[in-house]
Amino acid sequence: MRTGRPVAKIELSSEVASALHGFAQRRKTAQALALRARIVLGCAAGLSNKVVAARERVTAQTVGKWRRRFVERGIDGLLDEPRPGAPRTIDDTKVERVIVQTLESQPQGATHWSTRSMARHSGLSTSSVGRIWRAFGLQPHRVETFKLSTDPLFVDKVRDIVGLYINPPDRALVLCVDEKSQIQALDRTQPLLPMRPGQIERRSHDYQRHGTTSLFAALDIATGRVIGRCYPRHRAVEFRKFLAQVEQAVPADLDIHLVLDNYATHKAPPVKAWLARHPRYHLHFTPTSAAWLNQVERWFALLAEKQIRRGIHRSVQDLKAGIAAFIKAYNDHPKPFIWTKAADAILQTIARYCTSTLEIHAATC
Repeated sequence: MRTGRPVAKIELSSEVASALHGFAQRRKTAQALALRARIVLGCAAGLSNKVVAARERVTAQTVGKWRRRFVERGIDGLLDEPRPGAPRTIDDTKVERVIVQTLESQPQGATHWSTRSMARHSGLSTSSVGRIWRAFGLQPHRVETFKLSTDPLFVDKVRDIVGLYINPPDRALVLCVDEKSQIQALDRTQPLLPMRPGQIERRSHDYQRHGTTSLFAALDIATGRVIGRCYPRHRAVEFRKFLAQVEQAVPADLDIHLVLDNYATHKAPPVKAWLARHPRYHLHFTPTSAAWLNQVERWFALLAEKQIRRGIHRSVQDLKAGIAAFIKAYNDHPKPFIWTKAADAILQTIARYCTSTLEIHAATC
């Protein structure tokens, strides 16, 4: 005599059977749905819950659950039901309104939205506004600067300088030259508090000025070594003296290619006269407003970060000594900057940026 709850019988039409076989075999089907389809197909073949459970490595209760769900609701019964939890309170219309307000308007009396001002304006919480902004990559509090070169020879100069970086000429030295002018010797008005466990270094926000110096530097793109000299001013006279120092420091049998910006000092008559007496020097000028093409600017950023910005210099001599110590330490273990982007790739990137900028400007006018 048989006891227990009777097992619901399953009979499949050809269309339903085909659909279940598709769920069970298709690679992109969710694995939970594929398992349920195999359970139903096994039950439809006349197998008991225990046999199907053993074959699919689940419990007999799981097989019984999906057998009953299929009998009651068909294939729809195999799909996941909505999960419990709080219902969504911010619909797509509210999200769109926040995005449009962020992109196309400004709060009264301010230049950009904050999470608090947008929350007050939209009626949402600050955390909700923050989640919406993060989801769509909006950062109203941040801004970056840019400037496009208007040099009529921009393309030719980019190709010339990038060509030097990627494919330098044989038996030649390529030096990136520039000056970092008006470097201030700064001392804090009160003694600093050194770093301790659990406390960062502290210093007064104000400072005392003790004079300035100007650094002329030449970066060898092949080795990364730097030739540097500080001068009280940065006139053509000082630049000519620096070229004389470069002449003493480089091999005498190589051509010298100098990458320079368009500062008037580099084109002054004393400099032209010196270059005329040294024909192995070849000048390559970067486009206007394109200092990023000169690799020595990247080295200047290292100098500012590691020596000048947080340095304590009580005199110009102290500042010059600190710069000289940084150059010596850097040249002990030089590391060249590797230029990887070709000129065509740079020009294509700038062309796309110009096009998108003009389109945005035209749309807002």
